[in-house]
Amino acid sequence: MVALTSIGSIKRSIAAPLRLALDTALPPRCLMCTEPMAPPGGLCPDCWPAVSFLESPLCEKCGMPLADGQAVGPACGVCHASDSPLSRTRAAMVYDDASRDLVLRLKHADALAGVPTMARWMQRAGAELLAEADLLIPVPLHWSRLFMRRYNQSAELARAISRLSGKPSLPLALARHRRTPSQGGLDRQQRHSNTEGAFSVPSRYSQKLTGKSIILIDDVMTTGATLEACARVLAEAGARQIDALTLARVPHGGPLS
Repeated sequence: MVALTSIGSIKRSIAAPLRLALDTALPPRCLMCTEPMAPPGGLCPDCWPAVSFLESPLCEKCGMPLADGQAVGPACGVCHASDSPLSRTRAAMVYDDASRDLVLRLKHADALAGVPTMARWMQRAGAELLAEADLLIPVPLHWSRLFMRRYNQSAELARAISRLSGKPSLPLALARHRRTPSQGGLDRQQRHSNTEGAFSVPSRYSQKLTGKSIILIDDVMTTGATLEACARVLAEAGARQIDALTLARVPHGGPLS
């Protein structure tokens, strides 16, 4: 099976008539169900309603929908009790049964053809954050996982959002120098312990981060343990503000996976 990324690269380099012929032979497919569809790079009419995109009114801090009847304010009840180093978090969609395959395909199945569409969803969700940001920094993979996977999905999303927003992306400004076990199956406390001390800022980037407003980019936010570990390191390096923007996130109190 030809990788979707290879198909996308070939299509962009071929003149319109030949591209039409290629689309006929290898038609664009829905990012979720992989059924043929047009135009390319999106969701088919059957899959679109299944995705829970996050819409206002949202908590200004965590970006999750407010409970019925709750007035719009600076923070929801969960965030009032939080000491997170992240100033604000935003996500395009809820991470649930409908979106799980979409995210896992991006992470493990070379399904990078959907990155431009996902980046547009994230740009829309994080418009307020992007307007105030200086830099985008993707959550890094440990070199061994990067070698096995061949790409960092968070870096691919950050690169696409950078092109859309004009905000520079620094994919090497954070290093993951300890290969942490998979977060799957761990509770919230275990996830935070698992990521403690796993990240650092290479010395050559420290000066570039001083006084900057930074957006961390990742595919999924579950408990926030990974993003918060990254944010603490960036704050120690002198960043003025750290926000986070993800494709999907687990709601407060939602199931961990």
